[in-house]
Amino acid sequence: MWPVGERLEPAQWYASLPSFLASASALITNPAGSAVLAVKPNYRAWWNVPGGIMEAGEPPHVCCAREIAEELGLQVTVGRLLVLDWVEPNPVRKAWFGYLFDGGVVADLSLIALQSEELDAVEFVDRSQLRERFTANTADRVEAGLQARASGGVAYLHNGLVIEQASTGVARDRLSARDG
Repeated sequence: MWPVGERLEPAQWYASLPSFLASASALITNPAGSAVLAVKPNYRAWWNVPGGIMEAGEPPHVCCAREIAEELGLQVTVGRLLVLDWVEPNPVRKAWFGYLFDGGVVADLSLIALQSEELDAVEFVDRSQLRERFTANTADRVEAGLQARASGGVAYLHNGLVIEQASTGVARDRLSARDG
C-alpha cells in the first residue's frame, strides 16, 4: 500500500494492479447437437474443447478463431459468447477468465487438420459422456454453453458454477428493508 496522498504516474499505477489469465474456446457440436468436439492435448491427461490462452492485447473472439485455425486447421466464424467463467487462483496459477464462444457445427471430422505439436486426437464426445472426458470445470462450462446456445442467453460462471443472479454485495434483507 502507498502512503496516503502519494500519487503514481498512470503507467506505474496500472503496473501495480493484479493480473489475470484468460482463455477463449469454442463450443463446436455435431449437426444433431448430441456431441461436442473435443481435443486431447499431448501435455495433459484430460480432454478439452478447442481453444487456448489469449495473447497480450488479443481480444477473446480473435483468440478463439486463431486457436481453432491453429489446432484444427479450420476457418470458423466465431459466434456469440455463450459462457464467461471466473476461475479462482490456485497454488500453481493465477485467477483466470474462461470465454466460451459458439463455434458452430462440424459434420465431418476428416476436414480437420490436427496440430500434432500440441494435440494427440480429436473426436466428438457424446453429451452424456462430458463428465467422464473433461475436468469438472470444463464439463460445467460446456453444459452451460449448450444451455446458453439453446436458450439464446449467456451464462456467467464462478469456478464452473452458474451464477443466476450476481450479488450486489448487499444482503437481500437490507435491500428489501431499504426499498420497502
